[in-house]
Amino acid sequence: MMGAQASLYLVDDHVILREGLRAVLEAAGHRVLGETADITQALADLARLRPDVLLLDLNLGERNGLELLAELQRRALPVRAVVLTMSQQPRNVAEAIRLGAAGYVLKGSPAGELLRAIEAALQGRRHLCAEVADLALQAFTDTGSPATGFDALSPRERQIVALVVKGHSSTLIGNALHLSPKTVDTYRSRLMAKLGASDVPTLVRLAIKSGLIDLDDV
Repeated sequence: MMGAQASLYLVDDHVILREGLRAVLEAAGHRVLGETADITQALADLARLRPDVLLLDLNLGERNGLELLAELQRRALPVRAVVLTMSQQPRNVAEAIRLGAAGYVLKGSPAGELLRAIEAALQGRRHLCAEVADLALQAFTDTGSPATGFDALSPRERQIVALVVKGHSSTLIGNALHLSPKTVDTYRSRLMAKLGASDVPTLVRLAIKSGLIDLDDV
């Protein structure tokens, strides 16, 4: 049996998944206050609705859930975030934890795993499913590969790298992230210099080697 009931907000870019989550959560006695696939909308709703727990996917189309976690931390919003994602990249697990995520659960886990993560978040504890705990340990202890500049990138900078290596223009990236093309060009030049990448193919190789992106993403 679950403990305290929670008010929840869902951020995922798949409507069918959100509908399924809502059914599971409401059957467990929780209240879903809202849902969206858009980070900008989510920030406005979270500030207005003040749910207890945010359930957040990392892959949101052109944007990344880590960006939302960073904004929550910057704005000091009181919501506790539980990441619910397919991503098993150790770097994503470590970054989510660094940005204050109270839980990290893989999609495909039993519903009970997610409900335990929500309960832990309500109690001020952190919950990682077993596979994620191993990934986190790997991320924090892995010294087998040379350090790269990716470790120092902000969530927004990593997001722009991911879009650049997918071949998006500065105009398309700017439209997706609500930035001017000139600002994107500035980010791009700074990132290339910071990472020591002379061209986009080099940037792609570095991003894959670092685990920032998967081969399927390019």
